[in-house]
Amino acid sequence: MSKKTHYAEIISILQELNKNFPTYNLGRHLATALDGYGDIWGITDKEFAFALSKYKTEIEMDVPHADENELEKIIKEGMDLENILKEEDSDGDY
Repeated sequence: MSKKTHYAEIISILQELNKNFPTYNLGRHLATALDGYGDIWGITDKEFAFALSKYKTEIEMDVPHADENELEKIIKEGMDLENILKEEDSDGDY
């Protein structure tokens, strides 16, 4: 069996991204993966595969954020941190 080419690796990564993130279009994946590369005219297949692989890893590690109500609750609780800590201290007293 021959070694997988960088071109084949690129196609494979793009197929995985399409499968795992069907609401994201190809342009979004490419623009995000290649952000910071500047002029991509001369990018090699090896560099392209590396950029896509790195992007795929980052997007898979990204966790969905809570909805707006949950975020507001977290912010309010954070603003009242002193009282929360006092409650925890009083719960620990037996």
